[in-house]
Amino acid sequence: MLLALGLCGTGLLPAAAASAATGPGAYAFAPGAQTIEGTASAAGAPRLDPGRVYRGSLPAHGRLTYRLDLADATATAYVPVTAVPPAHTDVTSTDGIRVTVRDAHGAACSFATARFGAGLSPRPVTALGKREAGRALCRGAGTYSVLVERLDTGGTSAPWDLELAPVMEPRLTSPGPTGAPQTWDSASPEPITGETRERAGGAGFTAARALGPGVWRTALVPGRTVFYKVPLDWGRRLQATAELGGAAGHGYIGGALDLSLYDPVRGLADDVSLGYTGVRKQVALAPLPPVEYANRYAAPAAVSALRFAGDYYLVLHLSDRLTETFGPGPYEVTLRVRVDGRAHAGPGYAGRPEPDGVFTPTAQDEAAPPIGGGGAGGAGGTGSPAMKAVAAGGIGLGTALLLVLGGWTLAVRRAQTRVSAQKPTA
Repeated sequence: MLLALGLCGTGLLPAAAASAATGPGAYAFAPGAQTIEGTASAAGAPRLDPGRVYRGSLPAHGRLTYRLDLADATATAYVPVTAVPPAHTDVTSTDGIRVTVRDAHGAACSFATARFGAGLSPRPVTALGKREAGRALCRGAGTYSVLVERLDTGGTSAPWDLELAPVMEPRLTSPGPTGAPQTWDSASPEPITGETRERAGGAGFTAARALGPGVWRTALVPGRTVFYKVPLDWGRRLQATAELGGAAGHGYIGGALDLSLYDPVRGLADDVSLGYTGVRKQVALAPLPPVEYANRYAAPAAVSALRFAGDYYLVLHLSDRLTETFGPGPYEVTLRVRVDGRAHAGPGYAGRPEPDGVFTPTAQDEAAPPIGGGGAGGAGGTGSPAMKAVAAGGIGLGTALLLVLGGWTLAVRRAQTRVSAQKPTA
């Protein structure tokens, strides 16, 4: 039993087993998500409560509306909507969703779109609507509407599943920065090297597997999407690349491998993909700034999304079109992750966010040994030296238990030996 626990702790479960658990193209919705049905208009629209996760369905030519009641004019509300088309259905590059937040007078507070792109492969796509406090529009408390609609629909006419996960961010306890950071090091970092470790990804945001700095490998079948989460504290910076291994065959697939980065409220920071001819190839996220509250005032999405500490999501998708040209796989994918920068205290919130803990990095000691300064989320300042060494060395929980039990056994034997040596002989 301890040996099995050790294998799970190190993430050394075969990728094929992880795929079999959910199947190619499947998405792991949040456990306990509440079923909700949007309406065609704002009248009678169901209410979304920040901190809860909802599941619904979006018809091919449908427009669904939900209600958002904001009692606090100083809080910022985020409404990420993930659309999940059925596996193996036809989609076009311009198919996708749009999410719009409107005030009671119909004025748009924000809108965002998410499309499938060049991969022409059905996959989960996420668009983020928001009502930001302090902006010229949509300042007050009151009732807001969230409109979700399909774009183009040149592909499949089947309905898409939806996951909605609204978040509330309180105001700061004291006035914070009002402008974007002026400078940061945007140079491309040195290549990420090190021992390669196996780590299968999860099948959804809430099932994302924790990942720390290093070189990680998994095996994907065409059509599969996997989710990882990287804890980032204030002042920490993420850089990541994804590499698709070689395969036999001849041809070209645009958007064969897609790498996306989402922030803790599932706002898209960057999305890159690579064309594939069967030769090993790598794609990298754009150079990103450290996580800072003031990033929200920057215009580029790659900067604005890095506005709070918490778990950032790396999402990989392998196009289902690879099967026709290069075979069913599985294909080797290598993910290289760097986390640097010095962690520091963040701004204080006047209240708790909803859900609680959404802006707190998780599992940092176990998943991301600190490098380049203090660890994210205060890692490096807590925990015993022995457990830090276990985490830094990538040893799983089961292996750690074996080491602890072995140490106890050795200590007991030494104590018994000392007692025996002190007893008078007959």
